[in-house]
Amino acid sequence: MKGIILVAGNGTRLAPTTLAVSKPLLPVFDKPMIYYPLATLIDAGIKDILIITNEKDKQKFIDLLGNGNELGINLCYEVQHVQRGIADAFIVGKDFIKDDNVCLILGDNLFCGESIAKQTCKSAKLQSGAEIYGCQVDDPRRFGVAVFDENKNVTAVEEKPQRPKSHFAVTGLYFFDNSVVKIAENIKPSLRGELEITDVINEYIKRNQCRINELESDVKWMDVGTFGSLLEASNYVAKIQQNGTYLGCIEESAFNRKYIDHEQLLSLCGRQSKSEYGMHLRSVAYKEIDDILNHYRNKACKEEFSEGLECDTRN
Repeated sequence: MKGIILVAGNGTRLAPTTLAVSKPLLPVFDKPMIYYPLATLIDAGIKDILIITNEKDKQKFIDLLGNGNELGINLCYEVQHVQRGIADAFIVGKDFIKDDNVCLILGDNLFCGESIAKQTCKSAKLQSGAEIYGCQVDDPRRFGVAVFDENKNVTAVEEKPQRPKSHFAVTGLYFFDNSVVKIAENIKPSLRGELEITDVINEYIKRNQCRINELESDVKWMDVGTFGSLLEASNYVAKIQQNGTYLGCIEESAFNRKYIDHEQLLSLCGRQSKSEYGMHLRSVAYKEIDDILNHYRNKACKEEFSEGLECDTRN
């Protein structure tokens, strides 16, 4: 399974801020927005990741993330020269995807919660068909809405319906088998001139090959496209991190997946050592060292106790 993060938009709803800075590079509390979808892919066990950006912002993402080697992953970059919609990502990324299945996540979609990693790890083992992620919302008329049966088979996806048939919004996280490339190549542009992800999903629905994953109750989904939602997301992350749980920490995600060890994690602290983010990374690395030392101390104590007990028995 390969991963794609789509960050090619111009972020016009966040102008004038985005006239100089790409939206996914804006901070959501203490880290760039793109860290969150990247962490989601790493937590799912996906190591080969393509970032699709626009031409003017490509180098900025490279400066921030590099080739991924420091995280034990592989990052590469492609440019979407013309904004032709979400489904165009599979055409732009065709040479990257090759014969593999693929997960697509939008660069302004944040998924926060312990159970999301367990769900996405299962989805990353997808053999055929499509899996989309749905979240129950109060006002589904603002979103694409998924209709599905009791077996989680999606029967329809409606784009911003006036009379929605369900309260489950389609989020910006999708898993597809390799046939998604040909499907994307064969769909026609919509009236607004874009290749719609809805049309891709509908093709899988026609094949009876589309299932929905409902986000667990502990997962918070945030579509950060306005100043209000950006502020809400930052406040949410700040509140959660006050309790010691860090969100969107790509280095910690790589460490938890064993892509890097504690020494490599410590080396990543250097360039951000004075920030709270860097201090958190250091605490994670030292906790691992303490856990290892305690393990051996406990093992030594048990062996010493066993030897002493054996001597007492002989005496």
